[in-house]
Amino acid sequence: MTYQQISQLLPSNANARGDETHCQVEPSEFSALVEKLHLGLGLPLSLVYGTDNRKELGTFGVHAVLSIDEEAKWIVISTSVSSESPAYPSLTTTMMASHWYERYLQDMFGIVAEGHPDPRRLVHHENIPEGTHPLRKDFAWNTKLDHAQVPYPMHHVQGEGIYEIPVGPIHAGIIEPGHFRFNVAGERIITLEGKLFFTHKGVEKLLEGKTPTEALPFIERLSGDMAASHTLAFCQAIEKISGVSVPSRANAIRVALCELERITMHIHDLANIAGMGTGYTLMAANGFRIKERLIRLSQDILGNRFWRGAIVPGGVTRDWSKEESDLIDRVVTEAVKEMQELIKMAMQSDGLRERLETSGVLKHDAAIAYGAVGLPARASGVMRDVRSHHPYAGYPEVSWKIVSAVSGDVYARYRCRIDELDISLRILQEALHLHQDTPVAVDVQLQDGSALGAVESWRGEILTAVHLKEGKVERCMPRDPSFCNWALFAELGPGNIVPDFPLCNKSLNLSYSGTDM
Repeated sequence: MTYQQISQLLPSNANARGDETHCQVEPSEFSALVEKLHLGLGLPLSLVYGTDNRKELGTFGVHAVLSIDEEAKWIVISTSVSSESPAYPSLTTTMMASHWYERYLQDMFGIVAEGHPDPRRLVHHENIPEGTHPLRKDFAWNTKLDHAQVPYPMHHVQGEGIYEIPVGPIHAGIIEPGHFRFNVAGERIITLEGKLFFTHKGVEKLLEGKTPTEALPFIERLSGDMAASHTLAFCQAIEKISGVSVPSRANAIRVALCELERITMHIHDLANIAGMGTGYTLMAANGFRIKERLIRLSQDILGNRFWRGAIVPGGVTRDWSKEESDLIDRVVTEAVKEMQELIKMAMQSDGLRERLETSGVLKHDAAIAYGAVGLPARASGVMRDVRSHHPYAGYPEVSWKIVSAVSGDVYARYRCRIDELDISLRILQEALHLHQDTPVAVDVQLQDGSALGAVESWRGEILTAVHLKEGKVERCMPRDPSFCNWALFAELGPGNIVPDFPLCNKSLNLSYSGTDM
């Protein structure tokens, strides 16, 4: 169905702004319209977020963002709910993809999705008092909360021979805190439930009232290994609001930065899954050594190890010299070639293949139902990639193809990373030499308004909603891909044995920090 046909289903107040169409509906009509677009027409649900509009309108806002991939457009359905009793009919009763979003709204705004099948807390841990809603405008960022003890009921399975295995939230490694509860019969997993948000940073609150420039350090640190991608999504939203056209050379450098980030982390994952997940330690030792070479390349080019500090509203901070471009090309080409040799050797190991194949299967229908994004979705046959479906920066100028698989197991996700590594290298090599010796930035005259910025990070789709008022951030919701994919454990875990859980986990490589913002 075309955008023109879809637009006929929207209310008469629908307003097209570039690649976004916004419309306002009554709370009683909100869920039905979103359901018609998502379930009836198959439009992916990419984001649901809230706003506090009490000062201007006396209401709270709820906004659902859906994608028309075939025409590179977004549809934003909004509704206003009462400030006294904020509620609307839940989307989750029919749409699994909305389940975390609505629990997030309840915790952070006090907006209730009536009929939600799992209305437990999501963000707030047990010490947060009931009635605490940090994203309301009258909640100060430096509020000191009393310690409460609000029980969090984990799910349980009863029966003879059924045992619970609690893992975390404090782990033996250096990963961030997260609690996983296994219900098992012997070593076979029956159910798996995760509980996150133990170290919520309050970034959305801290961004309020800041200029885009002041906001950048917070955006860059949402998830340290996705600094360039998150920053690009934020800057693209700012530029869209302000009607700015970014110079072609800046767009080429932005592509190069995001692909450098992708290559770095795909090498990490290929080493981590095979080496640390299965005990094939040769892959870990050498893969991490190769990754370190790329991290040091970031230090040489940008002065930090995480591809930060280059992307700004209006372009990039500076151009790269021919010598720097040649250095990047040489170091990355050598790193990818060496990693491919390691992979070729590893793939000859029957023991390694046996661990990866048929483990942690994510079925195609489940990937769609949960709203999975990125490589985990593509490895289950969901052909979505923002670089293709919502082209941005310099991607329309480079040649590449979407990588996918159908089996949806750990091996499929591993193979997709291998294939994307080669494609990313080719994209990088093209982007490095596009539009050299031309301008890399323009001035941005900030305007009031709202917009979406979308980027396909190495983990998947980032979608950042930004509202500007008087040159400052009124609201910013940077949705990390991990927020969409953490819930996939409920599908990946059951049926596997407990020792395969680390493989399932590493094959997704989800960000605690990006989710717990």
